[in-house]
Amino acid sequence: MKLWGGRFSRESDQLTEDFNASISFDNRMYKQDITGSIAHARMLAKQEIISAEERDLIVKGLQEILQELETGQIEFTVEAEDIHMNIETFLTAKIGTAGKKLHTARSRNDQVALDLRMYLKDEMNEIKKLIWDLQETLLMLAEEHIHTIMPGYTHLQKAQPITLAHHLMAYFEMLKRDSGRLEDCYHRTNVMPLGSGALAGTGFDLDREFVKDELGFAATTLNSLDGVSDRDFAIEFSSFASILMMHLSRLAEEIILWSTQEFAFIELDDAFATGSSIMPQKKNPDLAELIRGKTGRVYGDLITLLTIMKALPLAYNKDMQEDKEALFDAVDTVKKSLMVMTPMLKTANFHADKMAEAAKGGFTNATDLADYLAAKGVPFRDAHAIVGRAVLYCSGEGKSLDEIPLERYKEFSALIEEDIYQYIAVQSCAARRKVTGGPAPKTVRKAIDAGKVWMQNNRKDWQNAGDAPR
Repeated sequence: MKLWGGRFSRESDQLTEDFNASISFDNRMYKQDITGSIAHARMLAKQEIISAEERDLIVKGLQEILQELETGQIEFTVEAEDIHMNIETFLTAKIGTAGKKLHTARSRNDQVALDLRMYLKDEMNEIKKLIWDLQETLLMLAEEHIHTIMPGYTHLQKAQPITLAHHLMAYFEMLKRDSGRLEDCYHRTNVMPLGSGALAGTGFDLDREFVKDELGFAATTLNSLDGVSDRDFAIEFSSFASILMMHLSRLAEEIILWSTQEFAFIELDDAFATGSSIMPQKKNPDLAELIRGKTGRVYGDLITLLTIMKALPLAYNKDMQEDKEALFDAVDTVKKSLMVMTPMLKTANFHADKMAEAAKGGFTNATDLADYLAAKGVPFRDAHAIVGRAVLYCSGEGKSLDEIPLERYKEFSALIEEDIYQYIAVQSCAARRKVTGGPAPKTVRKAIDAGKVWMQNNRKDWQNAGDAPR
């Protein structure tokens, strides 16, 4: 007989059993379900809704079930439908009548809302650490390559000389924003819904603040309807995850491009590349390609959650059981992608000579030539036209700007002097851009130092807010 089967006169059809059950995927929340149930039992005893003896039996039984699950002594069943009823079935079989009292003043609706929030909080702590690991790798690589010149691109066309450190620090900034989005999501997830009941709370005199404190939440929900039907936090997490994956995909795309023979800026370590079943020479950036591909998967998880919730009347609806697989997939995909990206990047070999050579091509110093003329009083639009003619000349002659003889330069502008060659050297072009946020080595050095300070403060703030792993 089902735990809810009192008003039913016949057993569920097997199709109903299989279609209705969620234990195949919500079983991963067993720790959170047991932890929440222990706090609930302690609160019930504190409020004299159950006896102290019953509380002790329940708590001891739940702790034993946790150990038995982790050692494989017991297994979940589809017949018990979900993680909540599986745990309760185990408990009742173990301790008898006292186990049947655990669900007093509680519904699976507020129970699953609690478990999901607790689960996501735990996972966000892990993801936060993985983001920090990737940021530390970016800082380390940037510090090694402060003076490594490379071409910067727009439209995937060579644009201006920058440094590899500057390029890598762009991703550090993206991850800072991702980290902030995760923190915001964590704060809105960190609200305790237990006590909302099925939708209308309960007539029992509960101490929700006690449960909140026991479970390490920052606040309690203030509306029972919203408490059981809110999945904003799951959608918000999936939005964060989608943006993070987009950033990882952009970095993966550059790794893929840079590892081609056409670019040859980077070679991946053998441990983070794969080969071909037919072409012996191949070394493929499959892991980067998978990160790029899995980004679309996480986008799909977000759309799934938004679509599930878009037309649901208050309060709980069974549709919401479908939230978990999408959320769990987003969590798993983000974690795996971060775990792969960090060592793949850390062990890669960057070819500074190839990057520097590439920076000299494509007239990446053309803007600096225009700036040179503008600094001598030539209106920038006129300087732009002069340099355009110089580039056209070079294109026809197969030359670069630093290969134009001085006498030919003077035909373009009498203001050009011998110092032009030093001025438009790619190292000089990068070093001159000292404006805040620019690629000059001195400026990037400051950005790296500021990044290290940010890392220290972010870890401290996360811990002081009670968000660090307990």
